[in-house]
Amino acid sequence: MPDPSSPLHLVAALDGAGWHPAAWREPGARPTELLTAGYWTDLAQEAERGLLDAVTIEDALNLQSDDPFTPDDRTDRVRGRLDAVLVASRVAPTTRHLGFLPTAVVTHTEPFHLSKAIATLDYVSTGRAGVRVQVAARPDTAANFGRRELPPVDRSTAATGPLVTELFDEAAEYVEVLRRLWDSWEDDAEIRDAATGRFVDVDKLHYIDFAGQNFSVRGPSITPRPPQGQPVVAALGHAEGPWRLIGRSADLGFVTPTDAADAARLVAAVRTEQAAAGRSEEPVHVFGDLVVVLDDDATAAADRLARLDDVAGAPLRSDAHVFTGTPAQLADLLAEWQRAGLTGFRLRPAVLPDDLERITRGLVPELRRRGLFRTGYEADTLRGLLGLTRPANRYAHA
Repeated sequence: MPDPSSPLHLVAALDGAGWHPAAWREPGARPTELLTAGYWTDLAQEAERGLLDAVTIEDALNLQSDDPFTPDDRTDRVRGRLDAVLVASRVAPTTRHLGFLPTAVVTHTEPFHLSKAIATLDYVSTGRAGVRVQVAARPDTAANFGRRELPPVDRSTAATGPLVTELFDEAAEYVEVLRRLWDSWEDDAEIRDAATGRFVDVDKLHYIDFAGQNFSVRGPSITPRPPQGQPVVAALGHAEGPWRLIGRSADLGFVTPTDAADAARLVAAVRTEQAAAGRSEEPVHVFGDLVVVLDDDATAAADRLARLDDVAGAPLRSDAHVFTGTPAQLADLLAEWQRAGLTGFRLRPAVLPDDLERITRGLVPELRRRGLFRTGYEADTLRGLLGLTRPANRYAHA
């Protein structure tokens, strides 16, 4: 269990105009700029001003839908998005300390391609890259690729059914390929010796020769080992399958507690999977996910949410707990949940940029007054910010 007096880690989850479906209609929203680099740059720089550890950027291989299991035909919601990894690669060089965890769907895609994309992000960000891996179980998503057919999602077993278990096991294998490809170049494989004409020491490039149930990859990567050695791998988990993925394969897991007791239960579930994978001695962060609607007083925050719900035509529904209140009240909740075993939090601003600014300019100063948040960036890499060491290369000789 983490030290309850240790500083918290904070990540902002960026998605379109915000996590409320009516967010794009707010006065401060910028719906005409959602597909511009400037919009995402402004959000990232605001997160960095608040000394946040990182931002996640949402992505998918299908259009957004109010129903997580099927497409819809709504025209009063934000639809369409940019590629998260490419956005992160464009925006990261405009910041100096903030980490970037773009979402990448690992169902239907190839680990070789993603490995070099995230390695490239690690280079352009000078060591601040990671990836949030995500599975895709919907048949309409599979139809966009034509490589496999998936049955309609059974809502009663959506989080625990055999298909979901299979996809998360596939994701674990995918992450293993990513990690081996990142190690397929030793750190000093590039010689760059003009006098002798040797640029690369081929003895320090390694075939990974991976042959698994889902992937067969020879390697090596075409991109040298990333600056962090291993960029941070994150995943969101709601049930046993994704908890197992976090425990087996990730550096950082996001869970969705409803209260402190539930937070303790979810942390224990991840730790159990971590131990089963033989990783008990490795640091694996478990962050709590919350949607946040913040204002100067609790009544104003509740009124904001009610107004947004009225515009949307329905109450906000989310897989994560929806917090409505003041920054001080949110700080109380985070401190309580930290004592339950969480090491940090991923906060989903209901409206962008409004609730992001209330996080960076309201919540962060409040946490800092309580000694629960950093006063400055203390590391140059995302692994460093999270207290993770740079791992040795599995293929390098001692």
